[in-house]
This record gives sequence, C-alpha cells and structure tokens, in this order.
Amino acid sequence: MESNALTEDQREFLSQHRVAALATGRKDGSPQLSHVVYDWDGRDIIVSVKSYTAKWHNAIRQPRVALLVHEGRKQLVIYGRARAIAEDPDRIEATARVFRRISGNPDLQITDEFIAGMNQQKRTILRITPERAMMND
Repeated sequence: MESNALTEDQREFLSQHRVAALATGRKDGSPQLSHVVYDWDGRDIIVSVKSYTAKWHNAIRQPRVALLVHEGRKQLVIYGRARAIAEDPDRIEATARVFRRISGNPDLQITDEFIAGMNQQKRTILRITPERAMMND
C-alpha cells in the first residue's frame, strides 16, 4: 500500500535517499532537529533511535513531526505523525530494516548478537506516516 500523501516524484526522491533531518517539538514548543538515517517502504518512514534521546521523548509527547530530505537545493519536506515502536518483535524487524538500508546489505541477518547490540544501545523505532509533503528545486 502506497502513501497517498506523496506524489510519484516525491516517493521516488524519498526512495533514492536515506539521510534526513527530523524535526520534533520540545516541551517549550521550540523545534528540535536531528540528523537521521531512514528507510522508506512506499507507505511509511522508519527511523531507528535510542530511547533516551530528545527526538524519542519529543515524538512520544507530540507525534507531529517533519522530515527534510535534500539534495543540493532540491528538497522534500514531509509532515506526518510518528508512532513509537518499542516492543518486540516489531522493534527488532524494523531496526533490522533500517540497518539493512544503512549498511547496504539487504541480507543482514537478525542474530542474537544484533539483538544484544540493539538492547545495549536502547534502540527503538519511530514509524512516520506522511500526511502531506512539499518538494521544490
């Protein structure tokens, strides 16, 4: 199922990149930006984050987020809602999905060592569902 919030050009641009700036809202209402790596499956965007970070706490408290993906002057801004995934097995599967994207290894296996590393780093997932987007050159 594809996201209806994005045009075909926007979906293609999103799939061709993997690095973005994630904007969340702090308690006082000011913005907080984080450099993230994401994976896009045509429906949602997933970001692996550590559970003690500001972006995690901000998104839990206020799930409205923005994501900026850019290439030179061309940029795609996506507005959407983040949903926290902290429970297994969804957390493990989604984290492996992001790490496959980061590493460029689609065959990365979920091993006991991989899970132990996730747990040691306190890794969780933000699943972002696009609601609207804008792209310009």
